[in-house]
Amino acid sequence: MSFTDTLGLGFMTFAFFLGAGNLIFPPLAGFLAGENMSLAMLGFLLTAVTLPLITLIAVAKANGKVMGLLPAFAATLFAISIYIIIGPAFAAPRAGLVAYEMGYKPFIADSSSTFELAGIVLNSSQLLYTIIFFGLAMVLSLFPGKLLDSVGKILTPIMILLLVGLAVSVLVLPGSDVGLAVGEYQSNPLTKGILEGYNTMDTLASLIFGMLIIDILRKKGIDSPKEQTKYLVRAALIAAAGLAFVYISLFYLGASAGDLAAGADNGGIILTNYVNMHFGDLGQLLLAMVVTLACLTTVVGLVSACAEYFNELMPTLSYRLLAVVMSLACAVVANVGLAQLINISIPVLVTVYPVAIALVAVTYLTEYFSRPALAHRVVLSVALLFGLIDGMKAAGLDMSAFQNMPLHAEGMAWLLPTAFTIFICLMVKGPKAEAVLN
Repeated sequence: MSFTDTLGLGFMTFAFFLGAGNLIFPPLAGFLAGENMSLAMLGFLLTAVTLPLITLIAVAKANGKVMGLLPAFAATLFAISIYIIIGPAFAAPRAGLVAYEMGYKPFIADSSSTFELAGIVLNSSQLLYTIIFFGLAMVLSLFPGKLLDSVGKILTPIMILLLVGLAVSVLVLPGSDVGLAVGEYQSNPLTKGILEGYNTMDTLASLIFGMLIIDILRKKGIDSPKEQTKYLVRAALIAAAGLAFVYISLFYLGASAGDLAAGADNGGIILTNYVNMHFGDLGQLLLAMVVTLACLTTVVGLVSACAEYFNELMPTLSYRLLAVVMSLACAVVANVGLAQLINISIPVLVTVYPVAIALVAVTYLTEYFSRPALAHRVVLSVALLFGLIDGMKAAGLDMSAFQNMPLHAEGMAWLLPTAFTIFICLMVKGPKAEAVLN
């Protein structure tokens, strides 16, 4: 691959990760962290940049087979769960809804018009927007061979230019003095920043995007696993640098927002108020372009990855048919509404996320286990068990019986038991079993 191709691959990877959530979480975190912004930002970067980066490298290390040491049934079930969560069930529809809320809704006079269809009340403007948005994502996803060119070399540079402009304005234009920290950012800014970084869901996305990038490299004629790893690592580093740049500037924007953040319950409001104040209608239009492009490129990546996976799982269904079905499913789910979709997704994500993190950890440690297949299965089972406890707590169930568990209150009861299980598996000695990937 040429330097331009490699750069395009890195831009594409960056664009896949940069969804609306990545734009709206940092400003609010920066505002709430205030004087403790540096520690909170460090924690956020650890989980929103470093963790996805090492996950992509883990996928490359395992040659795309990070679940290869699990039983076939369990690996398939886990993979399907991740693809559905990141694809048509939650992440992709959410991206479309945020694009509607920040990229389209501010420009229409009446966004409350509704009508009833089969007993279901639908918002007229939202329905029209989601049909057009996911229709465009479907068209881009139907031609995977052109994905690198259309996303990496055309859409992403436009989005990067707009983001650079926003970042420069944050540094150049005077802002308010950084305020005092609020809530948990007062006592535990680093930990709170780490937990806030989970909201991006980029570690789950990395498991999908890593395999998608490897498939794109194969289509570009890069068949050697060593060469695929080299280019994937380069793409991951470019994407990580881009994400860090965006997060740092948005954190500072939030921390210096002052009265612009008054009453804001999400970073999107802070970002919108900032742009309106300094750039007026033109700024609002440019912000709408950034958010729409960020959401669109993310959805294209998710739809493509899901269609590729289910095509491999069920070869009788063509990639293009699956891309159409996934896009239609996203459009349907999106009309549930943003708040409802987020509320439904939280318990599911809290349950699955620990398993994904544990999977990345054991992938790096595979060669150090005397019985790697057993270690993978035991560690992931423990992560799932305690992840279920956290998930049920997030769903509002009474989990007071577990309240004395370390980190239970923070929603991370899985962390210490999983780490202890990994340690035990490393300490167990015996005949070195060959790690054969399925």
